[in-house]
Amino acid sequence: MKILAIESSCDETAAAVVEDGRKVISSVIASQVEEHKLYGGVVPEIASRRHAEAIVPVVSQAVEDAGLTLDDIDAIAVTYAPGLIGALLVGVNFAKGLSLSTKIPLVPVHHLRSHIASNYISNKDLKPPFMCLVVSGGHSHIVMVNDYTDMKIIGKTRDDAAGEAFDKAARTMGMSYPGGIELDKVAENGNPLAFKLPRPVVHDAPYDFSFSGLKTAVINLIHNAAQKGQELNKADVCASFRYAVVDCLVTNFLKAAEDFEVKTLVIAGGVSANSLLRSTLEKRCAELGYKFYMPDKSLCGDNAAMVGSQGYYEYQKGNIANSGLNAYATKNIEEG
Repeated sequence: MKILAIESSCDETAAAVVEDGRKVISSVIASQVEEHKLYGGVVPEIASRRHAEAIVPVVSQAVEDAGLTLDDIDAIAVTYAPGLIGALLVGVNFAKGLSLSTKIPLVPVHHLRSHIASNYISNKDLKPPFMCLVVSGGHSHIVMVNDYTDMKIIGKTRDDAAGEAFDKAARTMGMSYPGGIELDKVAENGNPLAFKLPRPVVHDAPYDFSFSGLKTAVINLIHNAAQKGQELNKADVCASFRYAVVDCLVTNFLKAAEDFEVKTLVIAGGVSANSLLRSTLEKRCAELGYKFYMPDKSLCGDNAAMVGSQGYYEYQKGNIANSGLNAYATKNIEEG
């Protein structure tokens, strides 16, 4: 089964053709990162306009690269939630129009479910049930994946997402957007124990995260040093902050796995490309005898291949949309 997938939830216009949920035939991504760097983050209005400009050529290129025509496509999958509402509407409305004109079934796909599905492409043997840590610029969740379309949230952030904390800390240190990637690289040459940073705990919810206080702590550290005319070792600050964030993520994730007696663990989302998070979980899971899976780094960021993968399983479950499909800025992953 060949699915044409469309992704436009933030600042990447993407399209892909995926076969049977696991094989990527083509994948095209038009990124807006360089333009948004000028503003230190994504500007929603600009993102929406660029999606409108890029979506036709991107989708056309994905079909052409696959060596197919629309007659060969069995379903159209599109990200409909969550994300920037204006950006989502571009992809959703384009997919609806294409579905109506071609009579190809339309499959709505949840963005976070797609990130989890990126692992099905990278790891052909991975099947539910498993527990997944989904970490990105806007989300930090621990999700129990009972089946391909049956998911339950075990824990989530109470304030900032891990990726947001990385980006804001990086911006305070003068790094350009998206700063989390540069922070990760700089941290490789620093001492993770150079600065003592807090590990926020949500006492009434042991699997939930809170990164706001940790983000504030590192920003205050930088600002206080600047006010005193002191120069901090940037690599040490990056390494200490990265170590603190990863420590929070890994501690709660492994506690949830132990308490729920799950021995197959998965990571997904943009922050799953973080080198310390990947290496730490790989090591800890090996020590505990857990199976551990992670997506290829090329699939950690937003892309349409992961939408096509999840779209296949949504289609198999009978999750087909009509012309009334709408986009939603927020949507619980459990609702699909």
